[in-house]
Amino acid sequence: MQLFKSGSGFGNTARKMSRTFARWFPTPEMIYPRAAGVDISDASIKWLILAPLKSRYRIASYGEMPLDTGVVVNGIVQDVGALAAALAEAKRYFGGVDCAHAALPEEAAYVFEMHIPEGADHDQAINMIEFGFEGRVPIAAGAAVFDFDVIQRHDDGAGEDIGVAVFARELAESYVAAFEAAGIRLLSLEIEARSIARAVSSDAADEPVTLLVDFGRARTGFAVLKRGIPIFTSTVEVGGDMVTRAVAEGLSLSPEETQIFKNEQGLLADAGPKSPGIEAIIGTASALADEVARHYHYWDTRRNEKGERMTPVGQVLIVGGSANLKGLPDYIAGRVQAPTYVANIWQHVCDFDEYIPPLDSRASLQYATAVGLAMRSLHI
Repeated sequence: MQLFKSGSGFGNTARKMSRTFARWFPTPEMIYPRAAGVDISDASIKWLILAPLKSRYRIASYGEMPLDTGVVVNGIVQDVGALAAALAEAKRYFGGVDCAHAALPEEAAYVFEMHIPEGADHDQAINMIEFGFEGRVPIAAGAAVFDFDVIQRHDDGAGEDIGVAVFARELAESYVAAFEAAGIRLLSLEIEARSIARAVSSDAADEPVTLLVDFGRARTGFAVLKRGIPIFTSTVEVGGDMVTRAVAEGLSLSPEETQIFKNEQGLLADAGPKSPGIEAIIGTASALADEVARHYHYWDTRRNEKGERMTPVGQVLIVGGSANLKGLPDYIAGRVQAPTYVANIWQHVCDFDEYIPPLDSRASLQYATAVGLAMRSLHI
């Protein structure tokens, strides 16, 4: 899934972007270069590079570099030069790789599902997507870029269902400019939820509709996935830092002790539901569960004009650096009455009988976006 320009009459920067986002003229697989998956947040840059190993793949390089406060705010680049400098520093650890796939922030995306009839050519598809902006996207077509993935092709000739993500062109251009200034060839941009889904979804026809929960330090991202394709995203201001502060203050623990408590006791603390630890955690855990339940029940109960459920949600998958809170999956499952799991981000990458990644299972959850982006270069 790569981005399209919307409208016409763009300058040199637009033409460069058009080449970057040329989904209809993809680079042949045999000459597709190795590339880093680069995940940019308000607080840091994470990268990960994969390489072949036996029957699957291994991590060739990975790492994280902090970003100064204010360089990126809510996913919006405020200082292109500072971001470029940080990317250039990160590139030193890429092991000679000078290409990248990157993600755009969900906070700035408009995501929706639509239908394209059988036989629609490229121009017709683009026009239909732009027409679909009305009522869904508060951005003029000429000021937007968008991408889409095919969710399913109907065998009865009824056409295709697609998932569309739209961004302001100015936002995408700021990311392109930063990578270009850093000397990194940007091969693609896509929405974060699509990157994560590539790592954690099976993409199988029988995979249930999934509510993806990316529980981060400052915010939590939600995405509804159909066959691994986002059809909805949103972000709420509930994050793991709230849990960390509550535990540290409530139990007077050091940062290291706080992390151990969250990972090893969390919502299942030894002293039971009245323990000071759980009382410190429960406020944030409850706020997160409320948001999960709200998203889950809205999408699970949507019905079409025939009264049929349109998106029966079958499971909840949790990723993100704060997803390690002990007992969180069971706590959420009890609220939504649906199977809830911490996602396995290595399922498409490696066989643990052949290779154990240097990132442990807890740390790996912070790299879900980077892993999904790195997978693009290997056509996993």
